[in-house]
Amino acid sequence: MTAIETLQDGQTTETYVIKEGVKVVERFFQLPLDYAKPDGKKIQVFARHMIPKWKAKTSKEEDELPYLLYLQGGPGFEIPLQDTSGFAKEIHEKGYQTLWLDQRGTGLSTAISPDVLTSLKSDQEIADYLKHFRADNIVRDCEAIRQILIGHKPHPEDRKWTIMGQSFGGFCAITYLSFHSQGLKEVFMTGGLAPLVDHPDPVYKATIKKVAQRNKIYYEKYPRDIKRVRDLLTYLEENEVLLPNGGRLTPRRWQQLGLDLGMSGGIDRIHQLVLRASNDLALFGKLSYKLLQTVERKQDFDGNPLFAILHEPIYCQGQAPRWAAARVVEQDPRFSWAHVKTLAETEPIYYFGEMIFPDMFDDYSNLRPLKGAAELLARDSSWGPLYDLKQLAKNEVKVSAATYIDDMYVDYGLAQETAAAIRGTEQYITNQLFHNGIHAEPKEVMQRLFALSRREYD
Repeated sequence: MTAIETLQDGQTTETYVIKEGVKVVERFFQLPLDYAKPDGKKIQVFARHMIPKWKAKTSKEEDELPYLLYLQGGPGFEIPLQDTSGFAKEIHEKGYQTLWLDQRGTGLSTAISPDVLTSLKSDQEIADYLKHFRADNIVRDCEAIRQILIGHKPHPEDRKWTIMGQSFGGFCAITYLSFHSQGLKEVFMTGGLAPLVDHPDPVYKATIKKVAQRNKIYYEKYPRDIKRVRDLLTYLEENEVLLPNGGRLTPRRWQQLGLDLGMSGGIDRIHQLVLRASNDLALFGKLSYKLLQTVERKQDFDGNPLFAILHEPIYCQGQAPRWAAARVVEQDPRFSWAHVKTLAETEPIYYFGEMIFPDMFDDYSNLRPLKGAAELLARDSSWGPLYDLKQLAKNEVKVSAATYIDDMYVDYGLAQETAAAIRGTEQYITNQLFHNGIHAEPKEVMQRLFALSRREYD
């Protein structure tokens, strides 16, 4: 049975129960677009509230369960309904009720897409609007929601909650620690020790080394893919290939499939695409609809444009990103098809990693209307602060982080600098898992984090 309710604080909720007795409350909040203008334009922010009924049989017991807020990776991705397995189960078993935030601009939270930005008439208006969707405002949303849900509790400690950030969610957690630590009881992070930088250049100079290493491992495992990929890029260069939604499949767009290289099983998944494409060219002389459909579905930028628009600005404090990834990649000829195609057929062309390029706003159909705004944001140096190093140095909130030595997206060396900068940070460090360790081995990762959280010094 579903119950719908509008509460006095303007929040709308919808409640139901899923399998194994997990109560779900869908919560919709109306919050300021710009917190400097709290009475101005509002946006919707959605959070899915999940309560393990085996831990709380009555409303009073529910109210007493501690909250854990989960912050998704990205930027720019929503969170699907969690089932009763995986790391959600591990968290619920520890007696938490959980809140799964669709960060502003994603999912059910006034999502960003060209087709819903029709009231904004110029590239500058779109750029100004999108500047409100970084970690600083995501954290302000979290604080507003915390006040609504538990700000009324009489005991100060009961007005705090625990947060957990995966990847970019960890970046948000560090912003939270910097400016609103009074609302936090404890912080967990997985692959989320953000580089504490002012601009993205140091990030890409570090991560491109790991991307190159993953390419080397890929071609060592599948040496026949060297020629297959070269033949495929030659075909894409000589033919206009359109994807089902009207996007263009260019050599550079194929290289962008390397985003998956840093995930568990990513090397094998890319090989399967290459094998399918090579087979298509051998049998039909062209790429099949199924292959094109698969490529389109693996690349999220059309449906989650914030991932492309704000990927470099998430590192910026008072400096412009200026297409940092493109500038760094240009210095390494192994990633340049124009260069590699002139070499012997035994020379591989490298895939890109988690990198955004200006030509993506031509090749992806749903990014094209945002090209002008993206250019403005790439040149914008007025980004506000994301971190307070002095506050982090005197941090008093318990921080437990899972850190992956072979992380292709969050450089291990930079992560260690961040861990040293946040007072009291404890880490579970491993070279056995990749960036998606929380999904690949949820029980292992959560047990390690909870063990760190409970550890006492002798």
